[in-house]
Amino acid sequence: MKTCLVLSMLLAVTLARPQKDEPIAIISQNADAGPDGSYVYSYETANGIRAEENGEVRKNPNPPSPAAREAGEGSDTLIAVRGSISYTSPEGIPITLNYVADENGFQAQGDHLPVAPPIPEAIQRALAYLATLPPQKN
Repeated sequence: MKTCLVLSMLLAVTLARPQKDEPIAIISQNADAGPDGSYVYSYETANGIRAEENGEVRKNPNPPSPAAREAGEGSDTLIAVRGSISYTSPEGIPITLNYVADENGFQAQGDHLPVAPPIPEAIQRALAYLATLPPQKN
C-alpha cells in the first residue's frame, strides 16, 4: 500500500515538472511615436505571428461635461486605433483579426468570429410595425 502511494506521488511529481518553452525569435520589429501622441508599431515572430497597429490623436466628438471636466474625467481628445494580428491556430487554421478602437468603441472583424443569425422575417415585420406606432405616454 505504501509502495503504491509513493509510486503515485513520484509519478505526479514527474508529470508536474515545468515544461521548457523555447523563446520565439522576433524576426522584425518597428515602433515609432510621433510628438503629437500618434504611433505606429509592427512585429513578426519566427512562429508566424504578425501584428501591426497605428494610433492617431483625434478631437473627441463627445467632449466631457463641465462637471466631468471639473472632476478630472474625460478629455477633449482621444486616440483612435486601427490594427491587425494574424497567426495560425493550434488546429492549423490561419487566423486574422482586424480591429478599430475609437469614439465608437472596440470593433473587431475576423472570419473566425461568431456571427449572429439573421432576424426572422416575422420579427422584422413586428419591429417595423412597432416603429410606426406613436410613442405612449406613461
